[in-house]
Amino acid sequence: MLTKNFLQVGDKAPNFSATSVYQQEFKQISLSDYLGKYLILLFYPLDFTFVCPTEIIAFSDMYDQIQSLNAEILGISVDSEYCHLAWMQLDRDAGGVGDLRYPLVSDLCKEISLSFNVLNDEGKSLRGLFIIDKEGVIQHYLVNSLDVGRNVEETIRTLQAIQYVQNNPDEVCPANWQPGQSAIKSGINRSKDYFQSI
Repeated sequence: MLTKNFLQVGDKAPNFSATSVYQQEFKQISLSDYLGKYLILLFYPLDFTFVCPTEIIAFSDMYDQIQSLNAEILGISVDSEYCHLAWMQLDRDAGGVGDLRYPLVSDLCKEISLSFNVLNDEGKSLRGLFIIDKEGVIQHYLVNSLDVGRNVEETIRTLQAIQYVQNNPDEVCPANWQPGQSAIKSGINRSKDYFQSI
């Protein structure tokens, strides 16, 4: 019998409670605080690095669009909350991230990164991105190497596709699907309408 020893799509996301930094203040948050909303978990290696601020800022700049989809964002790294605060207090043109629209979570003990299976052998978080639905279930995850940044627009498109199929359980989204485009009706005969239209 096969046994599973890692997280995958369809699993409940592991709950956690940790200190975050938001609007220059420390705040205790839990994953369960976000039930009823979609959540993008954005793991990244370290503050004060090179690729990380580009991602953190890009997601913050697109926050209004993400929030309009009933979704929130949490950034998570193995830095302390004091390090997060110092990074936020540093201007973007000096390598900081400035004021962000979402919290950064401290995973100093590395338990969150370990529970989501994104902790590497050096003790840093890989670039793991998880989309968790309103029920706390993982619907998508992507893990990049430390050297490759993620695409915010593709994250939003994936979130929109997840929401579409959850709201239309008899349909599935084809490759490159965008909101407003045709989806595929589930079933061998019903799916022919889509394939005959392309």
